[in-house]
Amino acid sequence: MNENRAFVVLLLGNFLLLLAQIQSLSISFFEAQLLYGVPSAVQSYITFFLDFFGSNDYLLRLPMIVLHLASMALLYSISSYYVTRPYDRIWILLVYALLPGVMSAALLVNGAGFKIVLLFLFAYIYLKNKNYSLLVLPLFLLLDLTVIYFYLTIVIFEIIRKNYVYATSVGILFFGSIWYFHSGVGGIPEGHFLDTLAIYTAIFSPIVFMYLFYVLYRRFIFKQRDILWAISFSMFIFSLILSFRQKVNVEEFAPYLMLSIPLAAQTFLHTYRVRLPEFRRRYRILFYSAFTLLIVNFLAVLGSPIFYAWMDTPQKHFSYPLHVAKELARELKKEGFECVKSDFKMQQRLEFYGIQECQDNILSEELTKKATKVTIRYINVPIYTVYVTKVSK
Repeated sequence: MNENRAFVVLLLGNFLLLLAQIQSLSISFFEAQLLYGVPSAVQSYITFFLDFFGSNDYLLRLPMIVLHLASMALLYSISSYYVTRPYDRIWILLVYALLPGVMSAALLVNGAGFKIVLLFLFAYIYLKNKNYSLLVLPLFLLLDLTVIYFYLTIVIFEIIRKNYVYATSVGILFFGSIWYFHSGVGGIPEGHFLDTLAIYTAIFSPIVFMYLFYVLYRRFIFKQRDILWAISFSMFIFSLILSFRQKVNVEEFAPYLMLSIPLAAQTFLHTYRVRLPEFRRRYRILFYSAFTLLIVNFLAVLGSPIFYAWMDTPQKHFSYPLHVAKELARELKKEGFECVKSDFKMQQRLEFYGIQECQDNILSEELTKKATKVTIRYINVPIYTVYVTKVSK
């Protein structure tokens, strides 16, 4: 099997596995807020599919999977600038697809998948023809205020490289982003440095994150600095600096660090191959340990409902916020309830499944007289029990 055919097989396999996951997921409160809340680029993108094809879980998440597959195609192209041997790019894609944060971005409705695609598109065009990459940069204004630091990074990098015309063009976007997002500094300083590192570790997995950090530091010391390094390193440092005085939304900064994956692959493969076979053992151990951890994490996500069987408190399950709502809506309809009054979070989620808000039926976790009991089970384990009471008029 040649490299291009392996790429297609990997993409197809990844697509089918992600597609199979949709059936077990319900819309979360955060996703419902994004869907029904303040207008955004991601909201417009998702609602286009929902309005055109209809509202269901598959059409909610398929647009994110499409973005994920596009990001893999772009990463495949970017990697050709950093590795040359057949199948090296396939290994890069495989590791990328198995990253916990990438799996989340591929399935959950949030800005991460949108941002990763834009970053990879910018990087690819920059490497191919830098001047054309200026056409992509204004699109980042559709994202969040982290683009302020992103634009600043590019301005500084291009000034150092004495590309003053390019730097000036991005500088205009930098000042425009400050005005657009009304960025300011305020609040009481708080320390969240360790929390920020912990979230980065969860997004990339421990071994991969430590190696990415090592590669960024190593390239800084040895002055192996290109645009991918500049963006990854700077945005990571910005997030750490901000974490000393405030809680940082790491999910907004982590996509920038994805650009360091081809750099890490290049460094690892070069370091591994310049050594004689008898001196490669520790590098093989490092790779297999990281890859095994990624596989275990991937399988844990695929089989997440199974863990309910060993949990006394289902609410502590890592996927619990993405469960229950769909099954609850289905059971309510079976019992003849087309509308209920629930707490705000569950109400937002039920709305997606056609259960509207009303005062006729009260959804509560407290048992009342003549209440209808509804129990949601996963693998025959009860994880959610609620009571519906009709209000007499």
